[in-house]
Amino acid sequence: MEVKAIAKGVWPTMITPYTEEGKIDYAMVENLVEWYIERGVAGIFAVCQSSEMFFLSEEERVELARFIVKQVNGRVGVIASGHVADDLEEQIRGIYKMAETGVENVVLLPNRFAKPDEGDDVMLKNLEYVLNKVDSVPFGFYECPAPYKRLLSPDVVAYCADTGRFSFLKDTCCDAEQVAEKIKAGRGIVGIYNANCAQLLMTLRAGAAGFSGVMANFHPELYVWLCDNYETQPELAERVQNFLGLASCIEGRAYPVCAKKYIKDFHFPQMSDFSRSVNRARLISSNKTELEQMHALYNELLPLWGIEFPFKV
Repeated sequence: MEVKAIAKGVWPTMITPYTEEGKIDYAMVENLVEWYIERGVAGIFAVCQSSEMFFLSEEERVELARFIVKQVNGRVGVIASGHVADDLEEQIRGIYKMAETGVENVVLLPNRFAKPDEGDDVMLKNLEYVLNKVDSVPFGFYECPAPYKRLLSPDVVAYCADTGRFSFLKDTCCDAEQVAEKIKAGRGIVGIYNANCAQLLMTLRAGAAGFSGVMANFHPELYVWLCDNYETQPELAERVQNFLGLASCIEGRAYPVCAKKYIKDFHFPQMSDFSRSVNRARLISSNKTELEQMHALYNELLPLWGIEFPFKV
């Protein structure tokens, strides 16, 4: 099979809201899906590390993906990972389960196919085994930093393009020159979606397909604006990029708790900032002040930029 390209633009790495008791809050999942769509995203990357997929059971991962696909109802794209198993046979079983939810792309983690001290030859051998066993599922790749970060080389990206099975790569190398090499290697078959905010504009100009990163949980509409307007408004794009790059420093503040706190304070007061992966006590008082200051600055800059949105930011 040969997969079709997924939409260019912004693919937020969706967070998983919980109740105070630690269960998935599906009413809040519904609200978040609508919030992303209202802000113009191209699609939603569900059941990823931002979703705390390593802290969800297999049943929860599959149920969450299925719920999001149903809620989206074809209005934007939905891709999902949940690729956490070490054993290849377990991976294959999990891939089929995730594919059955209706996502348009099952996103794989490179670090599941080889150990840290093993080379690309081992990774490709194991990947090929899985591809041969799963012949009817479209794929993507996500350079997930957990349990260890394994980046794809341009040669591996070229291999993925040659298979015709991959249409998505969430790139986390944080190096615009490397991203540009992967864009060339992907040949437009594998769309490269940069996760790094500081160099996003540079990589868009080099041919990146869009953005897929954690900061789309704070102000996704501004990333949408940049992806849509960087060519026609280059000077303003530079100003917007400067803000996005600096604001992205906030992701180092006990993420995903900081994103949940931000959404709770400025969009959905009923949302809990509980996290299974990070103790919310790690978001200290000064971090919360930083969130408030980032939000205030954003609202001050919008009229100076002359950018308006048909919703409250």
